[in-house]
Formats: sequence, structure tokens, C-alpha cells
Amino acid sequence: MTPRGMASAAPLSRPVDSEKAMEFAAKLHAPISRGSFYRKKEQRRWGTVAFMIAIHFLTLFALRPQFWSVQALLATLILYWVTACLGVTLGYHRLLSHRAFQVPKWLERFFATCGALSCQHGPIDWVGLHRHHHTFSDTTADHHNSKKGFWWSHMGWMFEPIPAMNAVPRLSGDLNKDPYYRWLNKNFLLLQLPLGAMLYWIGESSGVSGWGMVLWGIFLRLVLVYHVTWLVNSATHCWGEVVYDSGDCSRNNAWVAALTFGEGWHNNHHAFPSSAKQGLQKGQIDLTWQHIRLLRSLGLARKIRLPSAS
Repeated sequence: MTPRGMASAAPLSRPVDSEKAMEFAAKLHAPISRGSFYRKKEQRRWGTVAFMIAIHFLTLFALRPQFWSVQALLATLILYWVTACLGVTLGYHRLLSHRAFQVPKWLERFFATCGALSCQHGPIDWVGLHRHHHTFSDTTADHHNSKKGFWWSHMGWMFEPIPAMNAVPRLSGDLNKDPYYRWLNKNFLLLQLPLGAMLYWIGESSGVSGWGMVLWGIFLRLVLVYHVTWLVNSATHCWGEVVYDSGDCSRNNAWVAALTFGEGWHNNHHAFPSSAKQGLQKGQIDLTWQHIRLLRSLGLARKIRLPSAS
């Protein structure tokens, strides 16, 4: 039975790689205007390629001995929690994408801002693409279809034209109504500037390298959060246990769950995408769910959705 005060999260209907589904995908991917994200003549997203090369190079540069400090390590770990857990997992994913629970608007915007600090696009784009993934999971229309291989689902899809970007306005219209989310969606990269200034000031004030704090707290942390997040698209569609017939390749993977604050219980999630809790079987630790429970105990989370059998 669903606990009192919580709504039931129904299982997702199985995605089907059929002619009808592809027709639906073609309509969803059709440009809304000339300003569409997707241009058919584009062969490679060179801006994304250059950004990823630069940020990985700076991460290697950050590992030079002169930039190491305990303060830099602590800053990286704290920001990893803020951006990966509070931002991406709790904010972008369970709160905004699936509306698995509700919080006051000011708190919702705070979690969305933490998500934007992960530099994984703004909330409108992230939510739209994630909802698209669930609509077409592991079918031809899925932009990171795991059947195309580990590299593609992990990060290769980002370097090619993404027809699914045209579906974003149709799939995240609820967020597009909010002027703050529209601003955040356009300016998410700018958030790294005040963060970098703060990290530099903390480093210099505490007697360690300010640039070391910036390199660890921004570039090394971003690369770490990127690859851990992408493992949910790749590793949990390759390795692990299948509990539910979710109609795709999703699997429950314990080590990915440990790195992602509970997102590795991916087969559970694809079976019950609107559930605030993803660790549904005995012994499955879901730290994001514990955060939601804490919010509930503080009176900040309500209308929490769970599978009726959990």
C-alpha cells in the first residue's frame, strides 16, 4: 500500500520501436521555428567537442602537485554533492522532470540553480531531453539509445546533431512558463563566474592556491559529475540486474547507485519513473530518497509519489 500522504506512481507504458512510434517521433522532432536548435546540414557539434576537450585538459592540469590542497578537495566534494545530488538527481531529475514530489517554489528554484551549476544545460533543456528519453527509451528515436553502444550512450550522442532538441519546447512547456527558468536555461554557464571568484577568494584567504581551488572546484568537479551522470545513460543500460520488464535495456546497478546518490537503480526507475524513491528492493541504498524524506520531515516536501507496492 502507498503510505498515507503519498500518491501512487504508476508504471510506465513500454516504449515500442514501431512505425507508429517513429511517426510520432518525427512529428515531435519537427522544428517549431527557424530558430530551432537542430540544423540538418550540421555534421558535428564542434562547440561541444571543443568544450569537452578543453575541460578534460584543464582537469588533467588541475592534478599537478602545486594545485593540490585539502581545501580544494573539500570544495570539490561539497560541490559534487551540491551539483550531482541536490542539483541533477534531486532537482533536475526527480523534482522537475518527473514531478515525483513538490516543494515550495523558492526551494524548487534553488535546486534548479544547483542543477544549472553542473553545466549540463539549463533546466528546460535538461528536463525536455530527459522526458524525451523516457518516451523513446532504447528505440531508434532515443537520442542516447544504448543499443548503439556504450560510447554513444555515454557521451558520443552529444557530439552529433540532436533532433530531440526540437522536441524540448513541446516536452518542457511547464518550465518554460517560469521566467527564472528561461533565464537560467540561457545563462547557466555564467553561474561558474561568481562560483570561480568565490573559490579563488577562499583559496587565497586560507593560504592555498586560489587557482587550485578554481581548477578543482570547477573543472575537475564538472568532469567528475559529467561522467558519473552519464554512467546512468550508459552503464545502467549495459550491466546489472533486471527486476521489472520496463521494455528497454535499463538495469539496476549497485556501484552506479553508490556514485549517483541512488540513480543506479535504473530498472526500478524506468518501471516507475514518477516515483520519488528508486531503491525499491531490500538493501538498495537510495541517498536521494533520504534527502526527500528529510525535506518531508521538515514540512518542505509534499505530494510524494511512490509505487503502491513499495
